[in-house]
Amino acid sequence: MLYCIDPSKQGRWHSHLCSTLQRILDLSEPPHFLVPCYTATIDHWLDPKTQQIRTFAEAHPAVIRYQALLNVLFDTHGLVWQKAPWKEGLCDSVVLSTYRSTFPQLWEDHDLIVRTDLAEKEFKVPNLTIPVQEDNTQAYVLRLFVAGRSPNTERILKLLYELLEKHLVHPYTLKVIDVLSHPELAEANQISATPTLLKVYPQPIRRVIGDLDNAERILHMLGTKEQPWDI
Repeated sequence: MLYCIDPSKQGRWHSHLCSTLQRILDLSEPPHFLVPCYTATIDHWLDPKTQQIRTFAEAHPAVIRYQALLNVLFDTHGLVWQKAPWKEGLCDSVVLSTYRSTFPQLWEDHDLIVRTDLAEKEFKVPNLTIPVQEDNTQAYVLRLFVAGRSPNTERILKLLYELLEKHLVHPYTLKVIDVLSHPELAEANQISATPTLLKVYPQPIRRVIGDLDNAERILHMLGTKEQPWDI
């Protein structure tokens, strides 16, 4: 169990955790293939209407059974975690097993719970202090906001997946959020229409609204091409 807390919500948490896991277990490279299969996230934000703190927590199927442990770590007192949106074929167990020969340490029982903070220069494991170098690994954090599941949503996901796999050389996380099921997340992210693709990281935050068939527009938003105009 490896986790971090990012008060600013601007850190590259998934890349940072993978790099930290590489150092802890002496892996040959960061195990980015674990994202999103074995991840969980919890968000707190201030509702501008009620001035109350709102909480949303979600976990992928492989880890949601550990929500009691997650509630202890994050002091959320019996919070019910939501199952993260899942796409058939994502994190296929057969595909994941192909990494076993390269990352045998991940299939061992280490019995560790480690917190690593994005701002810290070192983290501690019982009886062991490991210096942490700055994590310069670039990664992308993307959110796709849709209104319900439909053939058009599946088509957009397929197009995005093909585009990202072809043009991004760094790891990425794409979270699909249904605004009908989670209107609070749409409000928190200032989503006024769907579909909307939001680039949370790297900064600055950018978004493409509506026309997700326009590959050039998406690539400009991602910064993979010189961008002559803001979106």
